[in-house]
Amino acid sequence: MRRRTEAAHDLEGTSPAALIGAAVLVALLIIGTFAVLVHFVTRHRPPPEGRIEAASAAPATLHGPVRVADTMEERMRPCTTCHGAETQATPDGFSPRIAGKPAGYLFNQLASFRDGRRTYAPMVYLVQYMTDDYLREIAAYFAALQLPYPAPEPAAATAADLARAERIVQRGDAARGVPACVECHGERLGGVAPAIPSLVGLPRQYMNAQFGAWRSGKLRSIEPDCMAEVARRLAPEDVPALTAWLASQPASPAAKPAKGARQLPLDCGSVSARPAAAAAGPDTKGKYLVAAGDCIACHTAIGGVPFAGGRAIDTPFGTVYSSNITPDAQTGLGSWTHEDFWRALHDGRAKDGRMLYPAFPYPNFTHVTREDADAMFDYLRTLPAAARANTAHAVRFPYNTQAALAAWRALYFRPGVYRPQNDESAQWNRGAYLVRGLGHCDACHASRNVFGAVSHQLDLGGGLIPMQNWYAPPIAGWEAADVAALLTTGVSSRAMAMGPMAEVVYRSTQHLSAEDAKAIAAYVHSSPPPAPRAAKAPSARVLQRGAAVYGEHCAECHGDQGEGAAPAYPALAGNPSMNAAVAANGIKAILNGGYAPATKANPRPYGMPPYFSKLNDQQVAAVLTYIRASWGNGGSAVAAADVERYR
Repeated sequence: MRRRTEAAHDLEGTSPAALIGAAVLVALLIIGTFAVLVHFVTRHRPPPEGRIEAASAAPATLHGPVRVADTMEERMRPCTTCHGAETQATPDGFSPRIAGKPAGYLFNQLASFRDGRRTYAPMVYLVQYMTDDYLREIAAYFAALQLPYPAPEPAAATAADLARAERIVQRGDAARGVPACVECHGERLGGVAPAIPSLVGLPRQYMNAQFGAWRSGKLRSIEPDCMAEVARRLAPEDVPALTAWLASQPASPAAKPAKGARQLPLDCGSVSARPAAAAAGPDTKGKYLVAAGDCIACHTAIGGVPFAGGRAIDTPFGTVYSSNITPDAQTGLGSWTHEDFWRALHDGRAKDGRMLYPAFPYPNFTHVTREDADAMFDYLRTLPAAARANTAHAVRFPYNTQAALAAWRALYFRPGVYRPQNDESAQWNRGAYLVRGLGHCDACHASRNVFGAVSHQLDLGGGLIPMQNWYAPPIAGWEAADVAALLTTGVSSRAMAMGPMAEVVYRSTQHLSAEDAKAIAAYVHSSPPPAPRAAKAPSARVLQRGAAVYGEHCAECHGDQGEGAAPAYPALAGNPSMNAAVAANGIKAILNGGYAPATKANPRPYGMPPYFSKLNDQQVAAVLTYIRASWGNGGSAVAAADVERYR
């Protein structure tokens, strides 16, 4: 080839008009080539205007009308998705066999997940808003199941190690204070009713993981935790030998836990009678208002004493820890007066005058009347005092300064009690008082600016809850009956409470009177709904892929046309989360599954299985895109990156 400088000389002497003409010709060729490529790439795509309906990408399998059985088997679908018949390895641990285990043992495990002693997130999410009664019913159901046990594993240890392990099982290790396994778990190691599980039929790797978690403190049970003590006392080299021996023992298909009381060698909280719940106290106006304000949710740490504070509240500016509001004199409200409490609610200031972080929703509580504030304080003074020092906040500079709080308050906070609107009904005004004040609904259901202040430009128009990746959908304009049903039962024909809203229903709104629930519903219904958003139509390929996933995993419960089967399985057609501007709730529902909260009106809720181990990000995005584009829904398409972002 010729050198670049020599080639450049060929252009010398060429007229400008010829150069321009050649450039135009080259440009036209490039544009023409690009247009042809675009034509072939897009010729099978749907037109940009309009919504592709489900009829163009119907589920691969049609199931007919949704039928819901009023059985525990139907209600326990979310459990069998992971647990199956045998202990199964998962990407982040194990899903152990639960069929046939003693009911008391299963109840203790479920209660430990709910109350914070065990921390496996998928299990915590499923049971965190269930009552003791429902957990006992679940435990009894699985305890009664008799399923075949897996074949024993080959003994993966030396003969000497296995002999040593068998001696520990039968006689223990007196030098280390380790009791014999048979003393607690029965002569055949098949467990003892009501609360001691079997040690046979378990995989060796699963038992190794359990011993490791007990030794490290990651796994906890009801105190005194006897298994944690045994795990600490065992010689480290004895653990793999012990688990190898246990895994090699056959389990009879007809094996059942032994019955009868026995003297245990160690104190064991799992078999002790659970302490009776503290008396709830008289039903007073203050108690009702504290429940309506959902004070217990923020002011109770996971597994902690109610109202004793310490719950971490993550914000974009750092972590705020709730305070102790029991009547303890040193660490709680024991030295406070009615005036101090009123100033906290109305002015957002502590007893010593410090300005409080607005994570405590005083911009809403300022609307509470003095009479109601005094009644709330009177009730809190009747609670059992709990000595728990407040945890120091971990808020970043400069947001942790009083000067920054003063500037924020100057911009976004004005104290003021709610004033009824004379042109509205008494019911509407009561609803507005509860929604804007004690209920602090716009703390979640409204957008926030970069400084964390709630935007009231679109009241209850929806917003992403900071740091939680849950989207509180617009509730303005909902039918009043749907609002009241969701608040009091956790389910309605339009939606099911999940995530943060499930906690609100479980701890707070289910206790509302029928009149107050209707008042809130009337106010919400009167608010103008947000204008519908135009969504770009997804590709036919994505819809087809999503329809196939929907037909395989979703249609059996939610219907071929997204009609659902209320109150067990909510409709997806017209579902607020499926039409929301942000797809976070749908993503979390598919990945984590979940139950509606157990309420007085719906004490045995149905649930949705988790699919985090069955569907990848692309499949979750495709099926959500299909749902959000079908049956009249108007949600935008979902990308795999969205699934990763909100999981």
